Amino acid sequence: MHPTKAYAAKAAKVPLGPFEINRRDAGPNDVAIDIHYCGVCHSDIHQARDEWGGSIFPMVPGHEIAGKVVSVGPKVTKFKAGETVGVGCLVNSCRGCPDCKEGLQQYCPTPVWTYNGLERDGKTPTYGGYSTRIVVDEDFVLKIPTNLSLDAAAPLLCAGITTYSPLRHWQAGKGKKVAVLGLGGLGHMAVKIASAMGADVTVLSHSLKKKEDARRLGANEFFATSDEKTFQKLGRHFDLILNTVSVELNWNQYLGLLNRDGSLVLLGVPEKSPTVGAFSLIGGRRHLTGSLIGGLPETQEMLDFCGKHNIVSDIERIPIQKINEAYERVIKGDVRYRFVIDIASLK
Repeated sequence: MHPTKAYAAKAAKVPLGPFEINRRDAGPNDVAIDIHYCGVCHSDIHQARDEWGGSIFPMVPGHEIAGKVVSVGPKVTKFKAGETVGVGCLVNSCRGCPDCKEGLQQYCPTPVWTYNGLERDGKTPTYGGYSTRIVVDEDFVLKIPTNLSLDAAAPLLCAGITTYSPLRHWQAGKGKKVAVLGLGGLGHMAVKIASAMGADVTVLSHSLKKKEDARRLGANEFFATSDEKTFQKLGRHFDLILNTVSVELNWNQYLGLLNRDGSLVLLGVPEKSPTVGAFSLIGGRRHLTGSLIGGLPETQEMLDFCGKHNIVSDIERIPIQKINEAYERVIKGDVRYRFVIDIASLK
């Protein structure tokens, strides 16, 4: 076992602080990784504060992990010491279900989450990337293209794949009109990726204050949802809408912006789900659906795509000692657009 420095929430709604965990020795199929950076996802806050229920304490959050391989087990074939790698939301799965066999491990009935989960033994808690080291089975480690800045690439392991997966699944590209609802950690990645795919991209945000940012990121159009005329002007306009926000909205209004056979894809989780009128769906054969991160093959595909198009997240790098302040700023929307922890500050 390797004593490892970390930052942890020791109970719900208690500020995170220094903590020490034990990482296992690298087994035959394991990759030991020296963590350099870890992105801060809004779900870290939800789980550290037990807002979704079922949190396991003490908890070391973090599932946007970027670093370098320190060592590998004797049976590892995909990685070698010194390579730049990442770990996302999953560190294992059952591997035998139909979803796992299709490379869709995120839909496995018994996934092993990178943190706030239990290992396959059903007893050992998993600890995430707010730490200096992690040991992961090689099948759940990803190669980060060397042309990408490592700190800004870290959020691709969650924010990147969470938006890439539905864009790919619903075939965003040339000739497709895509709307991104919300321009935050997820939304800004959706704009960059959809634009690189060749789609016509519109950002829908409450106000116009991020209009120039949206244009810089690759959006063709920008509309304020606080203006009722927006819903009149854009009626039956889009093929695909990605809802990246976690607040309660009138989904019927947004379904009305879809063309026939269009899809409204939920990526955020609001506390309460709004009522959806049947005619909002059947009136245009529209789809209200959702998407959860991505499997390992698709996540690697996303990283390669981002490497090809030089796509990374817009970040603000922070030392681990500012994580509690960062949590409050995320809640207020006071970050453009993703916090990334410099793990060197923990060593």
